Amino acid sequence: MHDPNTLVQTVPLMLGGRTVAEYVWRPHVPNTLSPRPFLHPVRTLAGTAVTEAMPPDHLHHLGVSLAVPDAGGANFWGGRTYVHGKGSLPLPNHGVQRHHRWETRTDTVLAHELHWIGPDRTMLLRERRRIAARPLDHRAWALDFRYSLHNLTPEPLDISSPGAKGRTGAGYGGFFWRAPGGESDTTVLGPGLTGIEHLHGSTAPWLAFRNSGPTPWTLVLINRQAERDPWFVRGADYLGAGPALAWTAPLTAAPGEGPRRRIITVVADGDLGPRAIEDLVDAVAASPAPREA
Repeated sequence: MHDPNTLVQTVPLMLGGRTVAEYVWRPHVPNTLSPRPFLHPVRTLAGTAVTEAMPPDHLHHLGVSLAVPDAGGANFWGGRTYVHGKGSLPLPNHGVQRHHRWETRTDTVLAHELHWIGPDRTMLLRERRRIAARPLDHRAWALDFRYSLHNLTPEPLDISSPGAKGRTGAGYGGFFWRAPGGESDTTVLGPGLTGIEHLHGSTAPWLAFRNSGPTPWTLVLINRQAERDPWFVRGADYLGAGPALAWTAPLTAAPGEGPRRRIITVVADGDLGPRAIEDLVDAVAASPAPREA
């Protein structure tokens, strides 16, 4: 879909004739939000939205996206930049992730190449991203998100975070899901764990949000890496989570190299209990990845 008034371009992900997510692959947002492709709204099979984009508390939170606070000195997260000893400052250092070309574009699989461009228009990173919608059962589907980043500069490039710069517990950056709701109506749990205090900074294989609102839903974020990144989790001021690339130290990418990650998120109707969540995690492990057409 192309809206000539806003320049926004989106493409749907569909399962069984239903649109389960909209991928905004060419966004039109202020530069201070670090423009980047994002998924919003993502919906359950019954149609309940489980993402938020540009909420008043954090305008730079864009549904489901890949964002890092610092890559080679450029802010690809949006908003203020943390400076050690000075706090979070508004700096003119925002980068942009720009669509370059499609590799696959079907109802269930979207794959494309992106370029990460710094504020001085230097191309810092090339990314290959693959997003797929996978059916699970009558109440749930899975969003399969894979990416690989490649340093395009001639020198090692640091991917960093406020946590890596001394701000305790703020090692965010990477795949990030901003969800609606908050701590009052949402339970956060992992395998044998309940509560943000037990999961924030952990390397649990999965993390779940259970929302008990008027139209209950459950999200289960599954980290598919053998060596898992720590979870960044928030629930009090807002609801969001993602595995962090630079929790307490920068991730350094040599020229031509960079991180590769895969996160699968189960999107389910209903406030599901631990056993039902474990069953869905097992179902994801057993289900085949969708074929690229």
